[in-house]
Amino acid sequence: MEGPDSETIACRVQAVLSAIRQAAEKAGRPAETIRLVAATKTVTVERIRQGLDAGLSILGENRVQEAIPKIRVFEGAPVRWHFIGQLQRRKVRSIIGLFELIHSVDSLELAQEIDRRAAEAGLVQEVLLEVNVGGEATKAGFHPDALEAMVPVMAQLPHLRIKGLMTIPPPTPRAEDARIYFQKLRSLRDTIAARCVSGVVMQELSMGMSNDYRVAIEEGATLVRVGSAIFGARHG
Repeated sequence: MEGPDSETIACRVQAVLSAIRQAAEKAGRPAETIRLVAATKTVTVERIRQGLDAGLSILGENRVQEAIPKIRVFEGAPVRWHFIGQLQRRKVRSIIGLFELIHSVDSLELAQEIDRRAAEAGLVQEVLLEVNVGGEATKAGFHPDALEAMVPVMAQLPHLRIKGLMTIPPPTPRAEDARIYFQKLRSLRDTIAARCVSGVVMQELSMGMSNDYRVAIEEGATLVRVGSAIFGARHG
């Protein structure tokens, strides 16, 4: 269905893609090394369809129970799905095989459960390791100091492929204030990559959302998770 709202989403998608290109150029990076993950939590199927028509190709969902019906609706469409929310171990079985990439592996136990369920499904699941760069007590993720020792352990899981790191920095009043956290994640990624752990490819940095994705790109983000800048403020 076309109309003013459809045009708004299309314009927002193009504005975000343009901002990504500009941030990449500022950082001296090829724009094609950065992928936009449109965060579709609470977004209706119709609005998602408008986003796809406007050029979106990767959708990110936070909630298993909300994601599965949407994935079924768009089965066969040229779209890839990423899981970007906190994942409970008891829900791993229901999402294996549905998501190209899980951004939010925040514990060894979750990694082991993903490996077990992926083995049952006969596939290898690609994941990112979530890092609590701000050391927030209320936020999930590996502590930066503990992650280096954990990576070789998780690398032994045969049905798990570690592709990089993800973070959600502490809330900041200005986008620029998040830069230090993005720098910390990039530095940690580089340190782990330098160890050359077999089976670990530290090529992805998932960082940056609607308010700070430009800064994240300047600091090396390869995946930016943008929701409200495309679909408007969330409700629920």
